[in-house]
Amino acid sequence: MSGPIVVINPNSNQAVTDGMDAALQPFRLGGGPEIECLTLAEGPFGVETQLHTDQVVLPLVKLVESRPDAAAFIIACYSDPGIDACRSVSPVPVYGIQESGVLAALARGDRIGIVGMSSAGERRHRLYMRRMGVMDRVAGERALNMSVDEGARGGGTFARLVEVGQGLIGDGAEALVLGCAGLATHRVKLEAELGCPVIDPTQAAVGMAMANILAGRLGAS
Repeated sequence: MSGPIVVINPNSNQAVTDGMDAALQPFRLGGGPEIECLTLAEGPFGVETQLHTDQVVLPLVKLVESRPDAAAFIIACYSDPGIDACRSVSPVPVYGIQESGVLAALARGDRIGIVGMSSAGERRHRLYMRRMGVMDRVAGERALNMSVDEGARGGGTFARLVEVGQGLIGDGAEALVLGCAGLATHRVKLEAELGCPVIDPTQAAVGMAMANILAGRLGAS
């Protein structure tokens, strides 16, 4: 039996962790790996700036180092903060939800759209996607212009998601990525409303981790 998939919310907002934990419930299969969702107590209430992404790197590394039982780690923040540092100290795979979400969306559409939380994050996301070499398949990114907390708990979040999603489809996107772990609870309803594949990046990352863990059991005695 492998250890758990440890999903780390780098902000200190428990509502975000609770939402992604609920969205991951269908992945908790009999005989499959345990999925454990944690909140980084040292993190800001929302990871919304470059400074926020930088300040959580060392706490994330320390948390990864403290869990030698884990079979995989998921950094559940769309900027994938600290992913290189965590990979450098972890003997098991470390997945970032931006990288995983974008790759999953590219498997569903030729051109993809990113639903961001704020316009301030667009440059940060663009630089990372350029590093991934996928910018020629990105139709665009549009922001909800809401805080992380509003996205997770705000009453007007879904209507705004529909508006932004329709705009991205108009830009040529054939699949959408939700650019925040706190939007996880809206994925199913939004996909039905838009008639377009909508990727929750935390689900995408956990799916990749599970596939590798289960594949590793093949041929095991």
